[in-house]
Amino acid sequence: MVFCLFLFISNSEAIWCYRCNSATPGCGENFNWRGIGYLGDPCPEDDDVCVKVIERKGTIETYTRDCLSSLQGFRTDIPADKYEGCRPAAKDLNLAHYVNTSIKELDVKRDHFDSTTFCFCFLDHRCNGAPALGGAGHMWKLLFSSLVLGIASTLLR
Repeated sequence: MVFCLFLFISNSEAIWCYRCNSATPGCGENFNWRGIGYLGDPCPEDDDVCVKVIERKGTIETYTRDCLSSLQGFRTDIPADKYEGCRPAAKDLNLAHYVNTSIKELDVKRDHFDSTTFCFCFLDHRCNGAPALGGAGHMWKLLFSSLVLGIASTLLR
């Protein structure tokens, strides 16, 4: 009975997210946490969100998995809507407005990629590695705890 209560007690203040990019083995389209070698990190902010950024240029895809607070310092294309799900990147019309450079590799206007998609999740720990967004981990905890409670209540009768 006491064990079931521990399933709902959270001892961490922040959500845990995978933090890697597609240059890391296992962090690409087919995510494999064993390839990146660890089970994620707690995010720096208490109300943080896990993010998966997918950037495409032709047939090349680049994946970045991180906490939202870690990306906000240098990404100006984060969509305003940060609820669960995927959405295209926002356009920053003022980005590099006063920059005059002839070096095209700098990508100061952030227009190298044809499309950029941000996927947000916050209902489950380490959800930015999941193929489908959602809180399936909480569903299994709820199912298991209700099963244990049901067995315990029949034994105590």
